[in-house]
Amino acid sequence: MFVDGTNFYAGQYELFGPKRYIVFSDFIEQLESALNRKFDKVFFYCSYSPRSLHPSKKELSYLKNEYFFYRSVKKTPRVVFYRGYRSKKSGKEKGVDVKIASDLVSLSLSHKYHEGYLLTGDADFLEALFVSDKFSKCVKHYIVCLENKIMYRGSYYFPTFIVRLTGKKLSIKEKYYRIVNMDSELIVENVSK
Repeated sequence: MFVDGTNFYAGQYELFGPKRYIVFSDFIEQLESALNRKFDKVFFYCSYSPRSLHPSKKELSYLKNEYFFYRSVKKTPRVVFYRGYRSKKSGKEKGVDVKIASDLVSLSLSHKYHEGYLLTGDADFLEALFVSDKFSKCVKHYIVCLENKIMYRGSYYFPTFIVRLTGKKLSIKEKYYRIVNMDSELIVENVSK
């Protein structure tokens, strides 16, 4: 499994706010159960948000939530954690998307996996999946998205699973997607003080 961690973090923050976060090991366990798959490795790619010189309470709350979430990721068995960086000028993430794309392609071409799951809502990764499929016919790719970070375009090319954590009705054509319902109460914790 390949996880666009920054995209995943943003999605879970949008769903649960600054006081709660997804415990990543519990999320992976429920996802494996729902998909009837066991991931050999989970490659997780992210960068930490920069802290301003005079952070507001809102920023501090966000950073604290991010800390607890990424800590839960690092404690998850089978996770290979890749940390990119942020531009000092713009604060934008650097090195993460290229690393995900290059790992998708290089690991598939070297036959390191036969089924790959990409957890993201970012359609920029489609080209890496297309290249991998073109040159490595023995690999099957799947897309996994959070309910609020759906890669609509990807569903036309790859089997796509949407993880629904809130129980809200989704306004999508289910013939293109498989909905994976998870009980958020089992995988979400409160941020400690």
